[in-house]
Amino acid sequence: MHGSIPRPMTLSARGPLRGSLTVPGDKSISHRSLMFAGLAVGESRIEGLLEGEDVLATAAAMRAMGCIIDRSDDGIWRVWGVGVGGLLQPESALDMGNSGTSTRLLMGLVASHAITVTFTGDASLSKRPMGRVIEPLSQMGASIGASPGGRLPLMLRGIAPAVPINYTLPVASAQVKSAVLLAGLNTPGITQVIEPVPTRDHSERMLRGFGATINVEDSPEGKVISIAGEAELKPQQITVPGDPSSAGFWMVAASIVPGSEVTIVNVCLNPTRTGLITALRMMGADIAETNARTVGGEPVADLVVRHAPLAAIDVPPDLAPSMIDEYPILFVAAALAEGRTIARGAHELRVKESDRIATMAEALGTIGVSVEEYEDGLAIQGSGGEALPGGGTIATKLDHRIAMSLAIAAMAARSPVTLDDAAPVSTSYPNFFATLDRLTQGSDLKA
Repeated sequence: MHGSIPRPMTLSARGPLRGSLTVPGDKSISHRSLMFAGLAVGESRIEGLLEGEDVLATAAAMRAMGCIIDRSDDGIWRVWGVGVGGLLQPESALDMGNSGTSTRLLMGLVASHAITVTFTGDASLSKRPMGRVIEPLSQMGASIGASPGGRLPLMLRGIAPAVPINYTLPVASAQVKSAVLLAGLNTPGITQVIEPVPTRDHSERMLRGFGATINVEDSPEGKVISIAGEAELKPQQITVPGDPSSAGFWMVAASIVPGSEVTIVNVCLNPTRTGLITALRMMGADIAETNARTVGGEPVADLVVRHAPLAAIDVPPDLAPSMIDEYPILFVAAALAEGRTIARGAHELRVKESDRIATMAEALGTIGVSVEEYEDGLAIQGSGGEALPGGGTIATKLDHRIAMSLAIAAMAARSPVTLDDAAPVSTSYPNFFATLDRLTQGSDLKA
């Protein structure tokens, strides 16, 4: 986990970004590949795993509960799983670092095992609410003692057998959906989740690939996902595609810096993850998909992005679930567009690594952008392609996406922009700044 010592960084505009690159493996798929392989019987192999701090927290947690996980020099990860129902009592608390995904999904896994686990996290994660996961897992029989406000640290006492439930998601959250489905893996009978608004479906796709019995149907209430308990998962060979959230930084950078052309290779284009591409194209971005293919049940393509003038839009609220992590970098695109962009319907941003609505409003204001803050989003007056004033020091609030988004904004600013702490970037994209350096020098590189 990144230490508590801040790492300030000052960035200046450097001209066009040019070249081809791969981004780190998709974070959502990386987390799940380690967890599901850890519940299979036998050896799974994972290529392209994101080796950021969040995913390494998941690997450490699965090791602590009995899985054997090794990384070889060729970058391939090998996991020997314990089987569904086979997780062991860890000897000490599981440190989740900054990873909300690790915490919520592992809570689901543990809930239907007869073990007791204490979850801890860093200062940022310890502010994030876990009540939305505690509620359904408690209905299944788990006993959960959380800190005030349903926050970490918390102790979860699982139960076996757990009780299957039919649960309607009160908020659009792939993490809550996945936590319930994972608890259902080791629960007799059928566990159902109803999602009124579609969310990322990586869990359903990957669990089916591992051999779980999953049924997905449409109903008047929404999508109904059913999982048969006491599953037997079979080991898999997994290739993790590039993370579309990480690719988003380069899509926007190439769009707003004149003269740029960037090819991002091997990007996951799961339809529940492409909201940013849709929004940027609505604004006039030049994003072409080439070499489309399917890898491990996920649609993948290479993206060629060229500089283009952007125009303000009213961002459709129904895009929110498919781009919730990409709003900070979309706000940067809006700051360079012609006109006033309005993005509403993103309440979830208030409870991410930071309050991303307030943090981005403050950050953009610091570099001279006119912003109006709403409870569920922002209105941003764009510069029409003119360089932003820049200057000032950005409070990143221990949030990796805030830090990377403002680093991209600095590429289109007249005066240097200082991040008060660039260290959190290593949670999801350890080579981000090296990639930025090389793209602005016109080099081809890998993440």
